[in-house]
Amino acid sequence: MATTSSISAASTALVLFFLLLLHGSRPTVSRDLPKSDVDLLEFPLNLEYLEAEFFSYGAFGRGLDALEPNLTGGGPPPIGPRIAKLSPLIRDITGQFAYQEFGHLRAIKRTVPGFPRPLLDLSAATFATVINNAFGKELHPPFDPYANDLNYLIASYIIPYVGLTGYVGANPKLQSPTAKKLVAGLLGVESGQDAVIRALLYERAGFPVVPYGYTVAEFTDKISNLRNRLGKEGLKDEGLIVDPALGPEGRSAGNVLAGDQDSLAYGRTPEEILRIVYGSGNESHPGGFYPHGADGAIARSYLQK
Repeated sequence: MATTSSISAASTALVLFFLLLLHGSRPTVSRDLPKSDVDLLEFPLNLEYLEAEFFSYGAFGRGLDALEPNLTGGGPPPIGPRIAKLSPLIRDITGQFAYQEFGHLRAIKRTVPGFPRPLLDLSAATFATVINNAFGKELHPPFDPYANDLNYLIASYIIPYVGLTGYVGANPKLQSPTAKKLVAGLLGVESGQDAVIRALLYERAGFPVVPYGYTVAEFTDKISNLRNRLGKEGLKDEGLIVDPALGPEGRSAGNVLAGDQDSLAYGRTPEEILRIVYGSGNESHPGGFYPHGADGAIARSYLQK
């Protein structure tokens, strides 16, 4: 017959065993990462939240609160997104993008603590403001990103590329293999999304965007020029049709992928990205897609100024 002490010892050992199992099953969150890596990995959550909600609502008419509430961190629901009027093909692609963004959020939060979803403004009015600023005048009727395939693809051109350049810019600043591996994985898929969007738009480059009298290529050129102006760090953005001197090897007006003189991806700093997504040209002045500003140590450091 077992003694009380032996039963107690066995119980303690069993509890310790399960605690070890539980600890081993939990992801390591930033324990071995330098703070600079944590900050650089957390910053892209701002863009990933934005893309996840935009693509999810566009494809399904529902966002993270309905489909992946555990990923929101309790942050406020976005303003104004809605289901887009899409063809089966574009809806399918958009839905795939949404699911990919869910995975990106999960992967980042598995590596660093992260922060709740910031307040996002994905209303048609916000996109219309971006387009008006790109053209330097008000378009009538106001641009509606959710109206049809073409408008939605143009609106999609506005968002993922900015995050892509952020990953390119962050990569050389990262110190740990864990952070570099994560960013490489994120960059690979974000680049793929941008390539799909640009290819679909390139196929339609000469199409008029009704009822504005401008072609798809002109829209992409205006949007890219706006981002260059807001970023304030020179040429890091190119439309679908460019002066041949700016195309691949200086030999092509067709520019299905944006790249520098060696066809390498452009990189942007968090400051440049904030200037663009705020629409203000100032990393300390929130607005645009982030009415109350972005979150994370880097973004907050500028809001405090």
